[in-house]
Order: sequence, then structure tokens, then C-alpha cells
Amino acid sequence: MARFDVTIAGELNLDLILYGLPEQLLPERELLADRMMLTLGSSSAIVAHNLSALGSSVGFQSRIGDDPLGKIALERLQQGGVDVSKVRMVPGATTTGLTVILHQQNWRNILTYSGTIAELSWNDLDFDYLADSRHFHFSSYYLQKNLRPRVGELFQKLKAKGLTISLDTNDDPDDRWEGGLSEVLRHVDVFLPNEREACKAAATEDLEEAVKKLSQQVPLVVVKLGRKGAMAQRGNERIVVPAKEVVPVDSVGAGDSFDAGFLHEFVRGSDLQTCLKSGNRSGALSTTRPGGTEAFRDAVHREQFLRPRT
Repeated sequence: MARFDVTIAGELNLDLILYGLPEQLLPERELLADRMMLTLGSSSAIVAHNLSALGSSVGFQSRIGDDPLGKIALERLQQGGVDVSKVRMVPGATTTGLTVILHQQNWRNILTYSGTIAELSWNDLDFDYLADSRHFHFSSYYLQKNLRPRVGELFQKLKAKGLTISLDTNDDPDDRWEGGLSEVLRHVDVFLPNEREACKAAATEDLEEAVKKLSQQVPLVVVKLGRKGAMAQRGNERIVVPAKEVVPVDSVGAGDSFDAGFLHEFVRGSDLQTCLKSGNRSGALSTTRPGGTEAFRDAVHREQFLRPRT
């Protein structure tokens, strides 16, 4: 029996979310926010935290700085029930990354200091630890600059050990969508982009064309469609499940929370409809509290929200 349901190697940092700022950020002016939230951020850590909250056993590897932000992020992930015994806290000039999110009603600015995110390397990974699992998930492909050249090799090694592999690239800050992604996708079992990322990864502006192209590379393509729900394409089979309607606080981490809900059922062998419904519920739950993990940290709220309705 594998020790973990899912292992993840990736970034670990905090999100600082500011609400109520003016839409135009004028230079040389002191602009006031009316609310803020400092919360666990980073796509990899959000997926890990929320998978654990849903009941999956999760092992996590990362590299953080020996600084206050890194210690807070590590604490938050550990409090969520994730095994963090293989997270490396490394002293030095490069500190733990931080993302500042300027939240507006219908959009947001995302400003990231990558810090130790970009320094995670092959030598930081404990392969035996990652392989002691049923499934491996990888997020933020384009932020992992040091590790990215060997991600395909990592996937091949883990697949040889019998693990299935999922990938959520998240955004490419350079908006080039290169870096060997097509080669890496050959080793992926589940690709989890949103609509924009799917089109970018397939080099087309048409979603249908993107899904057709990607499904020829990856056995299962799952596209997050925001308020329209989510679709899964496996060969010629397509399933679309509508979103769960909620009054959102913000959408920070909703896509990562969808990944957690989907994978929680996927590793248990559930059918695609069940996986998509679980992903949509988890994504919707995330939006009911600020940030990507706060709704999952509130156990009473989480259980009430996810409880099946009769």
C-alpha cells in the first residue's frame, strides 16, 4: 500500500490580498485598501491543503527560505494535515516567495515575487518519498524555472513506479507557452487548465480546437470554465457539469481548489461525472471565503457546504 494518496512537489508561499482599491492605480499616490487577508497561497500548496481537508493523504515537497513568511506558510500547510517533513527550509539571500493580489469586482492584478519558488531543483526532491503514492500532481509549471527542464524526466520516473500524473500549468508570466510543454504533456494522465490556459497551451484562440488538439496528447483533458462549470474530454467522450451557484467573496485559488476536489475523487477511481461535480463543489467552496484555503480551514463551514442535499 502506498503511504499517500497524492504527492506534490512545488511552490509554497503566502498570498496578501487587498480589497477595495481604486481601479486606476495612480503613481506617487497613497492608495487605501479597505480590507486585507494574509493567507496560504501558491497553487501547489493550495491543492495540497485542500486535498487534505477533503480527506486525502498528501505528501508535499518544496523549498522555502528561513524567514518569517516561509515559517507561516509551512505552519498553515501543516495545520491542514499535509505531511511537510520533506519541505526544505534553506537560509540565504533568496527568501520565500510572496504574491500580492489587488482584488477588483470582476478582475484582479497578481504580483508575485518568486523568491525560492524559482530555486526548487531536482536536488531538492526525494524521489522515493514522491513515489510512495498513488498519484503525483504538479502545478505552476512556468514558475518552476529551475526544475522545469527536468519535469518530463520526473514524470517518467514516477509513472514507471505506477503513479498517475496530473498537471495544471497555471499562467505563463512571459505569455510564451513554450519551455517543452508539448513534450511534458506526453507523460501526463490528467491535464487541468482553465479555458485561457487550454487555448494558450494548444496555440489557438478556439476552445473546441484546443480541446481536440490537447486530447490527442493527453488521455484526459479537464477544462475549468468558471461560472459555466467544467468539461472533461477523454477520447471521443465528453462530459460537461454546470457550476454550483454561490455568492463569491473572491475567486483566488478557485481553480486550484477545483483540482483538489477533482483529484480527491479521481484517485479513488470515481467516474468522470463524480470527479467533475467534486471539482465544481470544491471550487465553489473556495470562493465563499477570502483566498484559496480559508473556506477549507473552517471545518464546520466546509462540511455544511459539501454535505449532499436531499
